[in-house]
Amino acid sequence: MLIAIILLVPFVLNTILMFVRKDRTLGVVNTFGYGLLLGTCALFVKRFLAGAAGPLRLWGWLYIDSLSVFFMLTTAVVAFSASVYSIGYMRAEVEENKISISKARGYFYLFNIFCFTMLLVPLLNNLALVWIAIEMTTLVSAFLVGFHNVKESIEAAWKYIIICSVGITFALLGIIFFYYTSSTHAGIKSLEWAKMLSGASLFEPKIVKIALLFIFVGYGTKAGFAPMHNWLPDAHSQALSPISGLLSGVLLKISLYAILRFVMLANLSVGYAFSAKLFILFGVCSLAIAAIFIIVQKDLKRLLAYSSVENIGLIALGFGAGPFGGGFAGLLHIFNHAVTKAFMFFCAGGVVRAYRTNNMNKIQGVLRAMPFTGVAMFLGVFALVGMPPFAIFISKISILIAVFQGRYYFIWALMFIFIAAAFSGLLHHISKVVLGNKPQTMPRQKEPASAKIALFFLGFFIIALGIKVPHSFFNLISDCQKLILGK
Repeated sequence: MLIAIILLVPFVLNTILMFVRKDRTLGVVNTFGYGLLLGTCALFVKRFLAGAAGPLRLWGWLYIDSLSVFFMLTTAVVAFSASVYSIGYMRAEVEENKISISKARGYFYLFNIFCFTMLLVPLLNNLALVWIAIEMTTLVSAFLVGFHNVKESIEAAWKYIIICSVGITFALLGIIFFYYTSSTHAGIKSLEWAKMLSGASLFEPKIVKIALLFIFVGYGTKAGFAPMHNWLPDAHSQALSPISGLLSGVLLKISLYAILRFVMLANLSVGYAFSAKLFILFGVCSLAIAAIFIIVQKDLKRLLAYSSVENIGLIALGFGAGPFGGGFAGLLHIFNHAVTKAFMFFCAGGVVRAYRTNNMNKIQGVLRAMPFTGVAMFLGVFALVGMPPFAIFISKISILIAVFQGRYYFIWALMFIFIAAAFSGLLHHISKVVLGNKPQTMPRQKEPASAKIALFFLGFFIIALGIKVPHSFFNLISDCQKLILGK
């Protein structure tokens, strides 16, 4: 029943929004819906952990285990914060005559469908349906990337569609290879993940390795692995800021979820070592490329996009050292990065709107022009680079420890170099944006209450998880790590 409520909320909201005529009311109604969704999700997680009954199978097409619950919870938290932030953001769009009320309503329709697809992915049992749902996230979010219908946003949307569609085609080939060995060598003529898992030990190892490589390239494109990340900076720089928060905070992680499901199948056939090598390869590549582009970046939202590539690389390296505690650290980093990056994109959204540019050379004195956002952005960048006492510090240091314990000493040294480069680049750019004198012609900006509420909400997780990981959340992530490692 609770799962049905979670999945129905976006559709019920779209029905209700058809009858709403005021721009402010659109956002408020939507936020109430996502508050209900988040509360229902939290209640489901509580009951799931208390039940300890193992995976749930519902209606023949849903399969829910600890990994599903973790990604669903992450999506619900960021989606709620984005819905709150959207209240003031979309109202300003209407008041500035950038869009009409009907187009604002269209934004919320797309927002809800986008969130539905991301909530659906971790719940599906059939791997073909997972592929379709991930492709749906691309198609729906492309409209949100190109929402303003200007040259730059349309180009970014098309680039996003083309690159991710090519990537998802590689993922489809990987699924075909997995189905071939499943049906031929294990006698399982089904794409239901639970059934395939039961016979995965009989899969042909050579075919599994080829299939998993296709999966990493295919879904890795959508996850933001370098060098397949090219769509990501353009999409983030042109998307509406609430959507940038969802893209970076959730969508990249949902694609990682799909990779992890196939890794769990491959583990039973070829062992975890092969998956670990792929994670490390893409992780190091992502860290290296991100560090270089962070240092030379001039666009504020592109800067945050390359930071996402960096953190996806860190997560991959965590999974690469999975048997040494890296799986736990990588999963914790998924959640920590989701809330922190959404926080930073929401800050950036207000700054870009006030200064009417993404160019950091033209943005100075945010602390004077927008005191609340300036303080939030300054604290946010320290959280993002992994300074204590913020949440990312815990997960980042845990990944470093896991890589060291795995005796990947050369990789560990490279990580330090690239993390230090990204650290210095982010602090340099954001400090120039926040500090200094604001333009004389620019009045002090009014900061929407909805933006402040969204930042306070995300800030709670950023600080609280840096102080202590709750016991129930710790157990949930531990269960997910065991599933991934096949223990």
